[in-house]
Amino acid sequence: MAAPSPTSRRRAAVTVSAVSALAFVLGGGPAGADPKPSESELRADLARLTKKVDGLIEDYAAKRESLRRARQAESRARTALTEAEHAYAEAREQVADIARLHYQGGGDLPALLFAPQLDGAAVTAQLAAQQGAHLRTFAQSRDLRKRAAEEATRLTGRIAEEGDAVAARRRDAEKAIADVERKLDALVPVGSGRRADGSWAPQLPTGSDNITDRTRIMRGAVGKRFTLPHEVGCYRSENDGGEHPLGRACDFMMSAGGSTPTAEHVALGDEIAAWVLKNRARLGVKYVIWRQRINSGTGWRAMSDRGGVTANHYDHVHISMY
Repeated sequence: MAAPSPTSRRRAAVTVSAVSALAFVLGGGPAGADPKPSESELRADLARLTKKVDGLIEDYAAKRESLRRARQAESRARTALTEAEHAYAEAREQVADIARLHYQGGGDLPALLFAPQLDGAAVTAQLAAQQGAHLRTFAQSRDLRKRAAEEATRLTGRIAEEGDAVAARRRDAEKAIADVERKLDALVPVGSGRRADGSWAPQLPTGSDNITDRTRIMRGAVGKRFTLPHEVGCYRSENDGGEHPLGRACDFMMSAGGSTPTAEHVALGDEIAAWVLKNRARLGVKYVIWRQRINSGTGWRAMSDRGGVTANHYDHVHISMY
């Protein structure tokens, strides 16, 4: 059989290259490379993971309640054991007294029973009955003490098991929550106008809301990430030297009418501020002001008192963009 000519070999190489290129364009790509998931796929995956987290948190809460009940039961068992120890000690002392009387009397009953002035038979019967009662009390207290000790030991072991289960559920829930956070971070959009060196190109305000595209993207990202309790104010015509009249800032209100936010909404404002600062390089955030403090990405700094809840940013998270 004749060897293929150089021309045939070149044609075969071109054909293989063309097929490989076509496969790459159609999504085959290099071996092992997976296509980047779409936003809808990420959100569907996030919804499934969030449901899993809810189940883990519910299980964690149930285990904590079970541990609480076990601790209460152990506390009662320890109290019962202490009482049983006291009763046992008293019964043992009574039996020891009987034993000493027997020893001192040199026989089965004390010598005083046979004194002439006493009714020996009556006293003998009475003491014999008392001895029997003391011995029964001793046996009962001994058994009760044993059962109380066993129950306390069993409950101590149960608490250790419940504690381990609670810790395991907590680790599972925290891991799943961390997965949720990572997936949420993957959904954070990149602000428009970012240059190759990481700086941000100036933008003009556009649209009926009169803000820049970068600001609009940030506002939408915060709205998707958090359930906002009040309105968001962005453009403001008043030229106060800030970013609002430039269309480069938004105020995320945590209360209405200049009132102090609830503890819940203060916590929400903390979360929003922290999340925005975490993603500032991706979104194009210049600085955040919240609760009379400003943060440009290098930590919080106190601001001067401007004389009011709103002026000092206690009722809203202010986010300025490049």
